[in-house]
Amino acid sequence: MASKRDYYEVLGISRTVSEQELKSAYRRLAHQHHPDKNQGDSDAEEKFKEINEAYQVLNDPKKRAHY
Repeated sequence: MASKRDYYEVLGISRTVSEQELKSAYRRLAHQHHPDKNQGDSDAEEKFKEINEAYQVLNDPKKRAHY
């Protein structure tokens, strides 16, 4: 995990964020960087993958506690 960015920073949220705020931040960023919306933009695709990875970890209470 040392090479990865801070998942909270990726989603632009604080560490004490509620589940609803987490979901809202994820949806906003996922919509903004979705590959279908940014066709041909490899940076947006990489950012979208990073956003999904961060959400997968922070949305699961066990993974979030371990992180």
